Formats: sequence, structure tokens, C-alpha cells
Amino acid sequence: MNKQLGDDLMVSEYPSYFHPNDDRSSIPTLEGLPILVVDDDTDNLILMTFILEQSGAKVITASSAIEALEVIQKFELRLLVADISMPQVDGYSLIRKIRNLNSPQKDIPAIAVTAIATEEGRSFAVTSGFQSYLVKPVDPDDFVAEVIKLI
Repeated sequence: MNKQLGDDLMVSEYPSYFHPNDDRSSIPTLEGLPILVVDDDTDNLILMTFILEQSGAKVITASSAIEALEVIQKFELRLLVADISMPQVDGYSLIRKIRNLNSPQKDIPAIAVTAIATEEGRSFAVTSGFQSYLVKPVDPDDFVAEVIKLI
């Protein structure tokens, strides 16, 4: 509902975050999309999983790069979301190992997530094999939009 302010200027009475029910049907979903999320931080893993599942994705999680390599060789996945700073094997090494696999999964689209936002980090993520780079904590709308863009 809008209020007339004069000279054809209208102001919405609804908060800026309000979406009428008919508007929700235009939001894309990730229905059934198998996605691997890798993060050694449990809270971040839960948050990213929740966001993706709310959009309809089927999420498989891994808490290390080593575990992720095992999962990616067992399942057909459509997207990888991986933390950069993990112990033992970091996200940069993980994506390089994936890109060197002898399987169709070597070309999986991938999003790097990190708590440290630098242009050097973004550049290194892309040259390592990621297509996208997001800063934690991920914004739910930006996260889903980035996933949709990559698939």
C-alpha cells in the first residue's frame, strides 16, 4: 500500500524487506541441485547448508578438503562451495586437486568463501580454479544469486 506525497511521489508503507506473496514466485529455486559445501568451521557449514536447503538444494557437507575429495569422487555434484582457510589442505589446494582429476567432476563450478576479503585473495582464488569468491559470513541473497549465476 502506498501513500501519495504529492506531485505523483509515492512512498510504500511496507518495510523495504517486505515481499508480497505473488512476488515470491519469481524467486529462483535450486530445487534438487546437489551441492557440496566444505568448511572446517561448523557454524559456517550449518549456515551455508541452511541457506542452500531453504532454496531447495540437496546439500552434502564435508569438514575438510580431504573429506571433500572423497565425496566429489563418489557423487555427481553440480556445484562446490569451499572455504579457503582450512587446516592440512586449504581451499586453493583442494580446487587445484579437483581440476586435475581424471573425471567429469574436474569441471565442477566452484565458489570460494573466506573471512579475509582482499583483491589478492580473489585473484588467487580465480587463478587456482574457482569461478567465484564470497566473503563470510555470506549474505543469503548474494549467496543464492551467485549459485544461480554459476549453474
